[in-house]
Amino acid sequence: MIEFRNVNKWYGAFQVLNDCSATIAKGEVVVLCGPSGSGKSTLLKTLNALEPFQSGEISIDGVSVGDPRTDLPKLRSRIGMVFQHFELFPHLTVIENLRLAQMKVLKRSHAESTERGERLLERVGLRSHKDKYPVQLSGGQQQRVAIARALAMDPLAMLFDEPTSALDPEMVNEVLDVIVALAREGMTMLVATHEMGFARKVADRVIFMDEGMIIEDCATESFFNKGDQLSDRARHFLSKILAY
Repeated sequence: MIEFRNVNKWYGAFQVLNDCSATIAKGEVVVLCGPSGSGKSTLLKTLNALEPFQSGEISIDGVSVGDPRTDLPKLRSRIGMVFQHFELFPHLTVIENLRLAQMKVLKRSHAESTERGERLLERVGLRSHKDKYPVQLSGGQQQRVAIARALAMDPLAMLFDEPTSALDPEMVNEVLDVIVALAREGMTMLVATHEMGFARKVADRVIFMDEGMIIEDCATESFFNKGDQLSDRARHFLSKILAY
């Protein structure tokens, strides 16, 4: 479903992605972890061309992201993206946020978009909030709306960029529960997160990044339980993040 080979990206003289390669199969859940600044967010954004890359190849369901002939808006409409800070339109109600892209990009009718949006709000436990504005919701509720909005586009896969990092601790689980449910339904997902308990519970694989490079790419059990087989950098990361 998602494949990237030898992807490199620079910001001026600074190389933020260094020869990154991996494949995510249909229905697979992969957690992307590593210290802040390791390139996780940038890698996710290159996958749907929100960030350009200078060399390498990226394909989504067989469609090349880097090919100038590729219809990028159409491709992005099939790859759900959930950001750290929700990115909801503040001047639109919850249901209007869900309806907009369906009507503009997928050309669905007002009624069809509303029905699809309300079903997804029900799924994330927020149908009763459909006429509220984002500012009237908690952070966890806003993030669940953002997930529902991404799902409204019937995506082939979902990308999550540290979806709980901007939330109060009490709100983290309500968002993770939605992502866990998606995983159990077979959604292909790449999730950048520091929530290692979530990774252990849900991920099929863990990719560990540092300084723009993929250092580890292994089964979840191996990443957490076979530390002697990991790189020194990955072991050090785990010793810090699992210390408490």
